[in-house]
Amino acid sequence: MNMMNHNLEMIMQENLIQQVETLMREKPQLRPVEMAEQLKVSEWAVVSALPGEMVYLIKGNLAEAILQDVSHWGAVTTIVERDGSIFEFKGSLPEGKPGFGYYNLMGEAGQMHGHLKLNAVANIALLSKPLRGKEAHAIVFYNRSGACVFKIYLGRDAQGLIHAHQLQAFNRLKGLGYAR
Repeated sequence: MNMMNHNLEMIMQENLIQQVETLMREKPQLRPVEMAEQLKVSEWAVVSALPGEMVYLIKGNLAEAILQDVSHWGAVTTIVERDGSIFEFKGSLPEGKPGFGYYNLMGEAGQMHGHLKLNAVANIALLSKPLRGKEAHAIVFYNRSGACVFKIYLGRDAQGLIHAHQLQAFNRLKGLGYAR
């Protein structure tokens, strides 16, 4: 019976991969969250079905190490999206430290500040997918149900180009994960 369940899961994953490929071909402007809504699956399921050149998948237990690394990258864009509302913060991600069950961002005045429940992060995706016609790269943190908790996009210079040192650091993080 276990082998039958495994085979069924593989067939369902292959079907989802085909559906995602079709959506990307027909509507390349769609974000993973929008694809997930159309396909009636979690955003994580969609991201897991993206082509390997677009996404590297990482276990959530590496969230703290990744956040510590990103705190040295300079200005990035951190996004929290809930029920269609999008909150953005552009600036350096502050350093943090664990305490009281959270990873506490130690932002100064004008910097991001907050308390992240990192044990709720099950998976992380390093996503490289154009956004509004521009090159875009993000570190996306997902909970156990496959919903995005928050994401961090690489920063841009005054001409709108991705900071080269951030792209190099992002690409180094790929060594922590695997492509589909």
